[in-house]
Amino acid sequence: MAAQSSLPGFAPPAATDRLFLAVFPDPAPAARLAALAADQCARHGLRGKPLLPGRLHVTLFHLGDWAGLPPGVVDATMKAAARVRAAPFEVVFDRVASFDGRRDRLPFVLRCEGGNTALRAFQAELGGLLREAGVVPAGSGFEPHVTLAYDARKVVAEPVPPIGWRVDEFVLVHSLLGRTRHIRLGGWPLG
Repeated sequence: MAAQSSLPGFAPPAATDRLFLAVFPDPAPAARLAALAADQCARHGLRGKPLLPGRLHVTLFHLGDWAGLPPGVVDATMKAAARVRAAPFEVVFDRVASFDGRRDRLPFVLRCEGGNTALRAFQAELGGLLREAGVVPAGSGFEPHVTLAYDARKVVAEPVPPIGWRVDEFVLVHSLLGRTRHIRLGGWPLG
């Protein structure tokens, strides 16, 4: 006789919504990132489709996945974000590599060899304000990167021509999981 793993109707609902804070490149660097993604995917024989330019970003904090958005988390995050006082800064990325992940879906990313100090400082400041507001981000650690594609093949790190941009805003994004759709909930200018 098989064991019953859960009672019908009592399983936790599947996550449909994700919240994250991010910085997005302007259209010109986004186009360069998309071209790099296409070139590198072809060069490494990756079958995963490169992300569209409008989806390329650096995640500052993954705030969690839920079945429906938790209004308290959204409100607290927006209040914390509104308290940020930081000047615009530059970011640069100059290496491609695969991160570990599910074996059939490894993130193929653009990262920087030991740089982006201003981005790291900004992320740390924002993290402190989030914690003060009672928002606990999911995961730990921060490795600045732009995900270019997902693929089963693992690519070892190698240099590429640098791509950078000036960060003058950060945003709160509602991602509809499995539907490849991002909804901007708020944005805060720097400076």
